[in-house]
Amino acid sequence: MASIGADRANTDHAKALAKLLCEDLAAAGFDIPHSLALELTAHQVGGIPVLRVMSVEAALPFYVDYLGFTLDWEHRFEPGLPLYAQVSRSEAVLHLSEHHGDGSPNGVAWFPVADVFGLHAELLARPNAPLRPGLDRDAPGGPTFQVIDPYGNVLRFAQS
Repeated sequence: MASIGADRANTDHAKALAKLLCEDLAAAGFDIPHSLALELTAHQVGGIPVLRVMSVEAALPFYVDYLGFTLDWEHRFEPGLPLYAQVSRSEAVLHLSEHHGDGSPNGVAWFPVADVFGLHAELLARPNAPLRPGLDRDAPGGPTFQVIDPYGNVLRFAQS
């Protein structure tokens, strides 16, 4: 139970930091949505995003073939139960979960990228690419593009 309390305290702390970031930026004349402040705070605090997918098997072609992630491991408590998996690419790590209580579709994960322009060009050059994302050179956190997985989860890649 102490772990749950610690997780809740960390979540509450991250939310408070995001609110403070919004307020401080607003005072300086920069109005950003709370969701962006949460993403930026999560980047600073750390952690591994858990994205809800209905089928890891169906999501893997998007993450592995299109985005270039590697399937690190899979876990299932027993046959017939939901699958939980980790995928990674360089410093980016994601958990994909079929478990009902793990997140919800339409989540957002933000990743700093050393060369967002190179990653963007790489994805555009993929044969049979399911998406052709645009790149926003003037995004609040620097040049950014986003892709949406088959379950509505948004992955934002920004120049670090």
